[in-house]
Amino acid sequence: MPDRETMPSAPAPEVSERAAALPQDALRIASGYAFSGPALHLGALLWDGQCLPDAQIRVPLAMLNRHGLVAGATGTGKTKTLQLIAEQLSAQGVPVFLADIKGDLSGIAAPGRQDARVEGRAADVHQSWTATGFPAEYYALGGIGRGIPVRATVTGFGPVLLSKVLRLNRTQEQSLALIFHYADSKGLELIDLKDLRAVVTFLTSDEGRPELKTIGGLSAATAGVILRSLTAFEAQGASGFFGEPEFDTGELLRTAEDGRGVVSVLELSAVQDRPQLFSTFLMWLLADLFHDLPELGDVDKPRLVFFLDEAHLLFDDASEAFLVSITQTVRLIRSKGVGVFFVTQTPKDVPADVLAQLGNRVQHALRAFTPDDQKALNATVKTFPKSPYDLEEVLTNLGTGEAVVTVLSEKGAPTPVAATRLRAPESLMGPLGQDALERAVAESPLYERYAQAVDRESAYERLERGRGAKGPDEMRDAASRGSREPREPREEERPSAVEQVVGSGVFQSLARSVGTQIGREITRSLFGTARRSGRRRR
Repeated sequence: MPDRETMPSAPAPEVSERAAALPQDALRIASGYAFSGPALHLGALLWDGQCLPDAQIRVPLAMLNRHGLVAGATGTGKTKTLQLIAEQLSAQGVPVFLADIKGDLSGIAAPGRQDARVEGRAADVHQSWTATGFPAEYYALGGIGRGIPVRATVTGFGPVLLSKVLRLNRTQEQSLALIFHYADSKGLELIDLKDLRAVVTFLTSDEGRPELKTIGGLSAATAGVILRSLTAFEAQGASGFFGEPEFDTGELLRTAEDGRGVVSVLELSAVQDRPQLFSTFLMWLLADLFHDLPELGDVDKPRLVFFLDEAHLLFDDASEAFLVSITQTVRLIRSKGVGVFFVTQTPKDVPADVLAQLGNRVQHALRAFTPDDQKALNATVKTFPKSPYDLEEVLTNLGTGEAVVTVLSEKGAPTPVAATRLRAPESLMGPLGQDALERAVAESPLYERYAQAVDRESAYERLERGRGAKGPDEMRDAASRGSREPREPREEERPSAVEQVVGSGVFQSLARSVGTQIGREITRSLFGTARRSGRRRR
């Protein structure tokens, strides 16, 4: 067997003949982006104050499930970068999810407008620009805004994410998990917030206190704090975000009839004043995908690329359990074919354990007006590989639509750092008109499926029925039985774990819905999220 060093290697992709005339350092950088397989075109190299269109900066399509970071100060062009990447992914048949914080991304479905600025940018980077719209679906969190409503059941959302929204501390988060466990074990379905409030109210009542004692580690005082937080949360108008029909995240994996990936745009401008809520909902969508998708390993192209905007909001005041869950989800979801891009101002907004997993970086300009700004700039520079650039100077002098880029090569190694003038998006750079947006939503095949909220019998209704009971024993009995189930047995009569599952209200509900006598316990993922059977998976 020949020695490894003497074995012939596959021919390396070459840069263009014109690029060969570049300065030596610029040529070395350009050579690092000369990939042989499918790739997205980001722009052209900036070197010594000049744009060098023969040195194209690209990112391999197969590496986009290795996650990434798009960062930069406000107004530096991050939104247009998301749009540029999303367009090319769609064209390659890859579905994309975009969180639209400012309402600027809805125009991706409409062809762009050619003007002097677009023509100038296209000429600078040798881009053959063609006005193009891309297939898009529009969603709105809880139906607030223009879009197909996205809701989650409280059971599906889970205790870890809900604790983040309610701003609970570590002890309270653990206590909320015990309440979820109690509801799961008693067959009390938590569909909306009033279901959870009803369960906590029952457990803190005179009738429910004996039940509280069966939940190890949950004190009446802590349960009371959770109840007050929940009541305040409802008073802020949060009820509409939880309920049924629960959004099936499999909808995000769709392709259009022409083979292009559907761009799912979640409008969040109407809920900008509730950042904890919408940032945590974005993480729920990702956790739900992680929970359900099968393993794929390395793939030629991602199954989905998920852009998580205002990422710093996820990590502000986050509990240790929450941070661990994010880190594990990001680390493991790559093998399921999903790429995650965090979008924020500086890399320091993202915890080191998460940042270490983000192989593709697009860093727009940073400003250094204050000592804190200077610290953030210094920290950002240290996160990049060594390069011939003075990155501190470059990052403070980049123009709008320019960025410092490093990605993973086809072999998984970091490419050289490249200051880049980015291409112009080919779709409309701005919001879609209101009439066109409303028409697109109304004509969507998903609208009828999700538009109308459904309030079926769940924990609240069952506990309300129990209020007419004659005594505490019957009240507790009402809390633990379904509409066709017998009274919960006393300790000496308590069935086995398997018998409890088969006798639970959740099991009976599932059995009726699928026409079988086989059910399962509620299983929870890293974030404590849960899925019920019978959902469509793609």
